[in-house]
Amino acid sequence: MRSGRRQFTYSKMMAWVAFDRAIKSVEKFSFEGPVGRWCALRGRIHDEICGRAFDPTIGAFMQSYGSKNLDASLLLIPTVGFLPPHNPRVRSTIAAIERHLTVDGLVRRYDTADTRDGLPPGEGFCLACSFWLADSFFLTGRREDARQLFERLTLRNDVGLLSEEYDPHAKRLVGNFPYALSHIALVNTAHNLARSEKPARQRSGAPSH
Repeated sequence: MRSGRRQFTYSKMMAWVAFDRAIKSVEKFSFEGPVGRWCALRGRIHDEICGRAFDPTIGAFMQSYGSKNLDASLLLIPTVGFLPPHNPRVRSTIAAIERHLTVDGLVRRYDTADTRDGLPPGEGFCLACSFWLADSFFLTGRREDARQLFERLTLRNDVGLLSEEYDPHAKRLVGNFPYALSHIALVNTAHNLARSEKPARQRSGAPSH
């Protein structure tokens, strides 16, 4: 954002992920590290996010502490294992993003009309976020919705590449091109839908069946 400093929920969550994976590396692979300190920091970050980023009046985790803006990056909350997919706050966050940031299966990262990001208006729909919504559907038991959304996102060009965003009005790929994050999201969603050992489900703590 080009509109001043804020405590962004996504960035805080990624700090939690860093400590969580460091702890698991010690526990599972015999790496060395100050696990006690890392556990304390992981717990502090988790408590802070849950206490300061969730807006009960909107029923969703917000873009930053004290904000009233949604951010589709928070669809990753169950995917990275921050909270399980059956958690009511996770489900209500997914529902809010689906209602307010999603049009015909395409997801905006955030509402540019409500968010001062320092960029000109007219941003397209974020392809990575759209795949993350499909992952969220899958993790919360909406398998058919996940499959249909994945098929909706077959928006690659003639040589199979994706850009950062898609403009449904002009029916063309826009933004940075080719865009690695879009391709990574596509591969991850395809893997989650197709394989019996699904990484997103393992990380989220969801049942394996």
